[in-house]
Amino acid sequence: MWSGRRARARQLTRRQPHKGIEGHTMSRLFSTELLPASDRVDAWQWNAKQICGDCRIRLPKSSFRGTIDVRDVGGLRLTRFSSSPLSFWKWPCDSASPENRFCIVITQIAGVRSYLQNGVSVVLNPGDSTLIDSGIPWSSSCDTECARLYLRVPHWTMEDHLRRGDIPIAQRISGRARHGATFCRLSQSLYDEAGHMSEEEGAAALEAYFEILAACLGGDPHPGPRAIELRRQIHRYIDTHLSESSLGPVEIASFVGISVRHLHRLFLVTGGTLGEYIRRRRLKGCRADLANPRMRERTITEIAFFWGFSDSAHFSHSFRKEFGISPRVFRARALAEDWMEEGWPRDLRAEMVDLYSEAN
Repeated sequence: MWSGRRARARQLTRRQPHKGIEGHTMSRLFSTELLPASDRVDAWQWNAKQICGDCRIRLPKSSFRGTIDVRDVGGLRLTRFSSSPLSFWKWPCDSASPENRFCIVITQIAGVRSYLQNGVSVVLNPGDSTLIDSGIPWSSSCDTECARLYLRVPHWTMEDHLRRGDIPIAQRISGRARHGATFCRLSQSLYDEAGHMSEEEGAAALEAYFEILAACLGGDPHPGPRAIELRRQIHRYIDTHLSESSLGPVEIASFVGISVRHLHRLFLVTGGTLGEYIRRRRLKGCRADLANPRMRERTITEIAFFWGFSDSAHFSHSFRKEFGISPRVFRARALAEDWMEEGWPRDLRAEMVDLYSEAN
């Protein structure tokens, strides 16, 4: 019976079409939503073991739901686990094999989860992070629904990046501290952007990731004056070229005289990506124009294209994601408020919002 369920679990693990620059599949997604309730626990256990290896998982027998999304970042596996409450125990059989020993960097996205290793217990709130050594037994548990990111890093690679042989395990990195918050934002950005980064961007992203992680663990967190000045130059250049749809990393790096890889790192160490920065600056420009009564004659698409967007559907989706409202409704409300200030009767406000929304 179990062999049949295991086969079904394999069949229902979906490979998502997140494509990299070279066209490689960058994501593998499993969701219990694809399964009948009776198969969910067994299917989750089978899929989790493909990521974590031999382990024991205790799950509720009813109403369980969860997703496992595996993405590639610079050749390393970044996994997002999201699930109902569950407990996990791992007893590694490869502790004496250096080539099979990994560090797992865990960043808590939602819910509160506890981790135990080497007799040390750490509780992670949303935004917090910690490191776990895969060569030593460990466990974790959560009493509520939660989501967390796992980046699996070869132990020797972690030692090289942190420039230390004593990797601190089960140590809480607070998401409320400045560098911990930056690290959490960067972790989420890597997950969100994984399928859209080139090989060069992925390598730069990991460099920045480990640089911030080292700072969180006691390394030098302060950027030099050269890096600060470079960011100022880059920000000024971007702001004066936002309306150019061709604006990109090669052009910007050439202007300031640095490599594209270095350019990406300058942004990543602040907790975001170059693409995110440009997109948000453009969205803010669009928002300002949509609220400007002098721009009433220009359509939403014309405003979006002026600020460098080349696809109206993509712009609308990005605007809603950034501001929590569609550009059409935002414009209608903003201009209705302007009409109010010009003396329009209050009882006409809703009518004008509806009218302007339909017209645009």
